Amino acid sequence: MVLGVGPAGPCEEVLEFAFDAAARRAAALRIAHGRAPAVPAGFGYGDADPADAGPGRGPGYGEGEEADGLLHVWRRKFPEVEVREQAVVGRPGRHLAEAASDACLVVVGRRARHSSAGTHIGPVAQAVLHHCAAPVAVVPHG
Repeated sequence: MVLGVGPAGPCEEVLEFAFDAAARRAAALRIAHGRAPAVPAGFGYGDADPADAGPGRGPGYGEGEEADGLLHVWRRKFPEVEVREQAVVGRPGRHLAEAASDACLVVVGRRARHSSAGTHIGPVAQAVLHHCAAPVAVVPHG
């Protein structure tokens, strides 16, 4: 199984769905942490290093305390689920579609938004739905 997690971090509803689905299928769970590309040195003002942006914001996202703390809770609840984490840079839809080549399920979240035009799934969920060969679960979260 593959779980896509954006730069904002993992969401409890999506994590619960993914861990429960992996446990029911006796499948390993690969968590793909998406992040924006690092800003080249000398770009913009000052000498700020994107790696110093703090947990969940710099190039090391997915390996920081913030992500590990939340995942630790779910690892304890589902000790039978083998978890592998992977940090990816670039287009998340493309990475998830590639990662899904051998997956039994791909899980992505979408923010629950209400508008007069109806619900909106977002560009990543749409790309995954259109390009993945594996089944896709889009889990709404608040």
